[in-house]
Amino acid sequence: MQKFAQQLREKADPIWKASFQHPFIQELQEGTLPEEKMKHYVLQDGYYLSHFARVQSLAGAKAEDFITVNRMAFHAQGSYEAEMAMHQKFTSMLHISADEQDAFEAAPTAHAYTSHLYRAAHFGSTGVIIAALLPCYWLYYEIGERLQGAEPNHPVYEEWIAAYGGDWFKELVDEQIGRLNAYALHATEAEKKMMEEYFMISSRYELGFWEMAYTLETWDTAAPSSFRK
Repeated sequence: MQKFAQQLREKADPIWKASFQHPFIQELQEGTLPEEKMKHYVLQDGYYLSHFARVQSLAGAKAEDFITVNRMAFHAQGSYEAEMAMHQKFTSMLHISADEQDAFEAAPTAHAYTSHLYRAAHFGSTGVIIAALLPCYWLYYEIGERLQGAEPNHPVYEEWIAAYGGDWFKELVDEQIGRLNAYALHATEAEKKMMEEYFMISSRYELGFWEMAYTLETWDTAAPSSFRK
């Protein structure tokens, strides 16, 4: 019998394939992605990760077993230490100035995606929260695996590819896949439906995140005129 996480992965496959084929990923692989688009991505992803870590902590806070409490705290710490350290390095390598960082504003898609994760944390069980978090882990690993061997001839793009295709990241992904499967075994049908819903929405937001970076999305470009400054 197919495990629950793989069922979700197969249902989301058309969305994930669109991520694999998105111009942001294709041009990053080729080394032709304009740096201004990578800068926009790095700034927005740093914002996203700061909230991702908080939601990981909230998943642990709702867990009933101490092992999950401990591991979700570990994942949250890892998001802060490993991922944020990498983004700080990219900030330096891309020459993102202090003024640019001070002027940062979350783009609509980044704001909406993180709000979706907080909604999962507020209304869902630990299993639902993990289902909402999992596409970020899993999709990035699959992209990293697909891009191994690429030679973009750009230090930032090469390091980004190496980071998400490594064994250390695979271990984290496999752990969370296993954790979702374990929760699904004891979940009600209503809860499993909720897990599926949040997994699918997160998958769509992952695709939207590439588009946000590629189009340099801001509130002025994405929001109705009534919301513009």
